[in-house]
Amino acid sequence: MEELDQDLDNTIPEAASNEKPVDLLEETQAELDKVKDQYLRAKAETENVRRRGLEEVTKAHKFAIENFAEHLVPVADSLYAALAVETDDAKSLKDGLEITLRQLISAFEKGRMLEVNPSIGDEFDPKTHQAVSLIESDQPEQTIVAVLQRGYLIADRILRPAMVTVSKPTQGEKDGIA
Repeated sequence: MEELDQDLDNTIPEAASNEKPVDLLEETQAELDKVKDQYLRAKAETENVRRRGLEEVTKAHKFAIENFAEHLVPVADSLYAALAVETDDAKSLKDGLEITLRQLISAFEKGRMLEVNPSIGDEFDPKTHQAVSLIESDQPEQTIVAVLQRGYLIADRILRPAMVTVSKPTQGEKDGIA
């Protein structure tokens, strides 16, 4: 029995052996209250960060087009100015249109929008081209014969594929006659 008492004395910390159980309970309760307060503050902070992040994402979606639109406003201004000019001179009208087109292309580039304009003879790429029709041609099979409409990419993502006509083998090539 004496050995058991001696073992118990060794397991009780020195500070705890001098304190009353009520004091220990109050100290533990104070520590628990402190930890609970820290937990609630951390939880509130996490919730605030989540809410602020959600608001920022919502604003980013809402105003994402704003920067691109700012680059398009001068193009609209140029078109309105061209319409306001009374002239019968086709050359000056064409020159104005070319300037406006350059403004538009510049706005596209600033908005990370790139043109997909394949050349005749380029290989057909289904990732960036849309074949509208197949025609017999002297060109190799699966090459572009005509570009009907340019396509566009935004940040390496296809917005609209280029509409193209693609070559198919002539009847003689199908039959094995070259």
